[in-house]
This record gives sequence, C-alpha cells and structure tokens, in this order.
Amino acid sequence: MSLAAFRVICEPGDMMAQADAISILLVEDDEAARANIATILSDAGMVVEQAIDGATGLNRAGGGSHDVIILDRMLPHLSGIDIVTRLRVAGVGAPVLMLSALGRSEHRVEGLESGVDDYLAKPFEPDELVARVRALWRRASRRSHEPVLLFGDLECHVKARTAFRQGKHLPLSPKEFELFRYLMEHAGEVVTREMLLRQVWKLSFDPQTNVVDVNVGRLRRKLEDGIDGPVLETVWGTGYRLIAAAGAGASSA
Repeated sequence: MSLAAFRVICEPGDMMAQADAISILLVEDDEAARANIATILSDAGMVVEQAIDGATGLNRAGGGSHDVIILDRMLPHLSGIDIVTRLRVAGVGAPVLMLSALGRSEHRVEGLESGVDDYLAKPFEPDELVARVRALWRRASRRSHEPVLLFGDLECHVKARTAFRQGKHLPLSPKEFELFRYLMEHAGEVVTREMLLRQVWKLSFDPQTNVVDVNVGRLRRKLEDGIDGPVLETVWGTGYRLIAAAGAGASSA
C-alpha cells in the first residue's frame, strides 16, 4: 500500500522556507493531471505528497501530517466523498479541497455537506488553485489534528491510544495497541515475527517464546469479535497481514 504514494519535493532553495512550506496531500488517479497539479503547487513553494487511489489516500490522510488535503472526486476504491466522510467521522479536521469535473451546484453542495472545505471545478486556473490552498491553510493554521491511521473499517487514534472497528471501540491492552498500531502502519503488507519482536517488543533477539503468537491471537479475537469478515491473517511461514474486510472499501494491495 505504501508504494502507491511518494514525495515530490519543491525546488532547492532556502532551507528555512522549505521547513515552513505548506504540506499537501494530493489524491488524484489521472497521471497527467496529478503531475500538472503537483508542479503548480511545488512551483508555489509547497511540499506535495501524492496518492493514486482512494484507499491509499484515506490511509495517508489520517496521519495528520498534512496542512491541506486535495481530493479528486472520482477515484478508484474510494471516492473523494467517501474519503472525506470517513475522515470527518474519525475526527480528522485537516482542510479538504475537492477537485472535480462535476461542477454543477448539486455536486458542490454534496461535497460541502460531506465535510469538504472548498470545491474547485475542473478545468481551473493555476493561480486560483494556489490561492485557494493558501486560504485553506491560513484558516486552519494553528489547529491541532490528532494522527489517525485508517484502513478499511479500522481506525487507530495514535495520541489517544484508542482503536475502533466499524465505529466500535476495541478494548486493547497497551501491548495489543502497540501491536495494532504497527500493523496499521504497515496495513496490507506482510509483517514478520522478527519485525514485531524488534519494533513492538524492542527485542534484538528471538526469546524463543510464543509471545508474538499469543498477542496476535488476542488482537485477532478483539478485531473480529461479533463482526463478519477476517481482517488479520496469518501468512504461513512468513508473518501476519492486515487485510480490508469485504465491503469495507479499502484495498489490501
């Protein structure tokens, strides 16, 4: 999943200016449009992270590290409307600018009512795009956002150290939460037993116990208790992987 997003750094210049640059998450599946928008924003001194589909965009947007999120309305896996709805339900308040070729008033109203902060119809002038992003950033500056990791119907609220599935709170122990957080940070990827020992238990050696298997089993039961669809699978001989439950609207690829 993490392979679907990458950094585009603004042109070399004053290091202090780059440190203070507006951080953008751009979610756009059209390659040409994505490259054009990224160039416009980078030329304006902004730092742009790109995602090419809705599932990856949702996962990245929950991290709380972006000043402004720009969403295309029509995306693979999850639409822009679906993404912003999920973000607002999860308490992520980062300002969202939606881009769309659907510029009729009812489309704008739907986007704004879902939690979008601003709506810009395609095609648009580069100067207007930059001005709107800066306006959103000014309104939202100084606002604090809690990092939230999102994958399928799972939520991991990092600072609050709470976990949810389908909006239901999961009563995790401190170690189970650390395990859940690490798996969410690598959602859709195979995580080995050795990685878990090193990153979750802070062990540089294998203690030859079943501590990982026991805790994974406990976490799996809590994640899947009373809810159809497995989300934590064992990859035999390799490790474990979080997968999106059927119908949850996220890709595990």
